[in-house]
Amino acid sequence: MARSQPTVLIVDDEKNTREGLRDALEDDFNVYIAGDLDGALATLETEPADVIITDLRLGADDGMQLIERVLKRPKPPVCIMMTAYGSVDTAVEAMKRGAYDFVTKPVNIDRLEMLIRRALCERDTRSENVELKERVQRNESIDAMIGRSPAMIEVFDTIKQVAPSRATVLIEGESGTGKELAAHAIHRLSPRAERKFVAVHCMALSPQLLESELFGHERGAFTGATERRAGRFEQANGGTLFLDEIGEIDPSVQVKILRVLGERTFERVGGNQTIQTDVRLVAATNKDLAKLVAEGRFRDDLFFRLNVVPITLPPLRTRKEDIPLLVQEFLKEAARENGKPFRELSPEAMACILDYDWPGNVRELRTAIEHGVVMCGTPRIGMRDLPASVRAAIPIDAASPAGSEPADSRRPDALDLHHAERVLIFRALEESGGNRSAAAERLGISRRTLHRRLKELNVTKH
Repeated sequence: MARSQPTVLIVDDEKNTREGLRDALEDDFNVYIAGDLDGALATLETEPADVIITDLRLGADDGMQLIERVLKRPKPPVCIMMTAYGSVDTAVEAMKRGAYDFVTKPVNIDRLEMLIRRALCERDTRSENVELKERVQRNESIDAMIGRSPAMIEVFDTIKQVAPSRATVLIEGESGTGKELAAHAIHRLSPRAERKFVAVHCMALSPQLLESELFGHERGAFTGATERRAGRFEQANGGTLFLDEIGEIDPSVQVKILRVLGERTFERVGGNQTIQTDVRLVAATNKDLAKLVAEGRFRDDLFFRLNVVPITLPPLRTRKEDIPLLVQEFLKEAARENGKPFRELSPEAMACILDYDWPGNVRELRTAIEHGVVMCGTPRIGMRDLPASVRAAIPIDAASPAGSEPADSRRPDALDLHHAERVLIFRALEESGGNRSAAAERLGISRRTLHRRLKELNVTKH
């Protein structure tokens, strides 16, 4: 997935140094150069930088002054100091004034690239964590639902608006999109929050068992009914009843649910006592109920009763901007629950996750991240630690030997030369720990050629 390149400003009073660094970095970054403090500040007015690499000595000026001034900006860049006069004291002073790190001349390009990427990654993670904490503070009662995409913001707004009412809500969406989480959020934000939230998964029960589950039964109502049992409508009285997969229920049960919604009364199975109930009903389905109505498989009157306020949860493949936030949460959750150290994903693994379509949605993503946390034996979770089902569908994975995992059936060109080249490059990068020089040496090509091929293959971050 293509991303915009970070912007780097190189500040050095030696023309050959600043132009040489620009040539070395411009394959992967938007690079600007300046020869002094005033030139750097003027450039920043029109081209805000993500990273500033500044020499300690800038003629009559001091690189420390530049660092102090840019770090006062509302969105300060990452600052890296470089100097030919390297010393521990200088490094400590630069760090005290806010520099991310310190390099000495002549600059090792691989180390400098590593510092830039690590700094940007840490900055982005901090920014996302701050944003996530702010979002949780703003939406404390929907903290289990994570998202900043427009589709999810719309879902959050609808939940907050409908929750205080007693209106029936119909939540639609594919399996794994978080329909039960949305139902919980509606309950927690409602005046019924202190009462029970009762969930029934309709698909798992036969019509007779579902009827008994919902409405209860009297002793002797059927074989095995040895005592009276209160149903879920009674248990949820004053609270919220969540009916999941409501599109699967039998027409005979649909009629009885319709009556409860209309009259707020029912009888237990085998009984004749009319029972009053005050329940807020939230239903969910992964089926198209309107289509089922048109096919005569679902009552239209019940559909209209349920569909007072519809909420549609978007599939994960349409809101991939939410994936990094979800991944961070699932990494922490999986590490905590499995007694594992917290590890980040490698850039290759993240690219794989961002490219995958996630037919199982958020539920499948959570499972994949937990698999990676459990299986990882290295400092970072790589592609080889992800489930085979995820790796098999992505053409950037390591090449499979004959007879192993099948190529993705959605990609008829999955075995062409373009794919094979991506496979070999990513394998070399992963085996080299992301070091491009080492990867180029493994591939038998120059580092410059590797940069060019990554750019042509639309790989802008790794």
